[in-house]
Amino acid sequence: MALTRDFKETVAARVQTDPAFAQALLDEAIALFFNGEPDTAKLIQRDLVNATMGFESLAKDIHKPAKSLHRMLSKSGNPTMSNISAIFVAIKHALKVGIRTSVATV
Repeated sequence: MALTRDFKETVAARVQTDPAFAQALLDEAIALFFNGEPDTAKLIQRDLVNATMGFESLAKDIHKPAKSLHRMLSKSGNPTMSNISAIFVAIKHALKVGIRTSVATV
């Protein structure tokens, strides 16, 4: 009998019970994209999809096959910006949160 829970299960459970944590993950995924780390951002998006709506529901929401979405959000996936945007919007709606942005002044 295992005494620990799988990391992905732990993240999913926390996303479902802690709105601030879910918001922080969403914000982090966005920041990673803008800071040149799309591979890590896609993996966080994948965790958020699994913790909220699941890939089948996401596929219906954005009119893309679930299998394609799995590939897009894999480390080696190469989604278009329009697909990434649609996925962020779907996650935002599933979490019932906003997308926080801040503009740094130079």
